[in-house]
Amino acid sequence: MGLLNGLLGNAGEVSIEKLQEEFQPLLIEGEVLEMAFKVIRDMWVFTNKRLILVDKQGVTGKKVDYQSIPYHSIVRFSKESTGLFDLDAELKIWLSGSHEPLVKEFSKKANVNQVYQLISKYTLK
Repeated sequence: MGLLNGLLGNAGEVSIEKLQEEFQPLLIEGEVLEMAFKVIRDMWVFTNKRLILVDKQGVTGKKVDYQSIPYHSIVRFSKESTGLFDLDAELKIWLSGSHEPLVKEFSKKANVNQVYQLISKYTLK
């Protein structure tokens, strides 16, 4: 992920192998990491069971908030881009009991279609 994309708030894909050690204590039996995206220090991590939002806080980033969203809590989702020459795409996820969606901008290098398919796979059962 380029520095400019990070500063603009665009998410870039992160290697799952690099995250295994950090997330292993959080995963339940049979849960595996599928895909992850990072914006500066924060991440969206998709497993086969849930979406984990990672918010690194403070100057040092030592304080970390892990928010788990089970896929069954997702009631609606959308992706938006302007086509081939768009520099980024936007993903919106609405959760039950919440009026405003979670919104994440993805850089052109990050394949938002893969994320959309992954969410579809686990919510459209």
